[in-house]
Amino acid sequence: MPEFDWRSPDSYKSLQNADITDIAWECLRRNADYRRDYEAMIANSPDGEATPEFRRRWGICFRS
Repeated sequence: MPEFDWRSPDSYKSLQNADITDIAWECLRRNADYRRDYEAMIANSPDGEATPEFRRRWGICFRS
């Protein structure tokens, strides 16, 4: 795994062109509670779709 220096401005250059959904996803995917809930939901979902409860809890919406 590459080392990340949170104090270095160079470490954040990739975020300069990120939109808000990219940043939100980065925060969410690092959340241990989210990852645990996601794994449990997928294990119990026959079609692999996010349940309404999961979406509400994590503030996730999908636009078509």
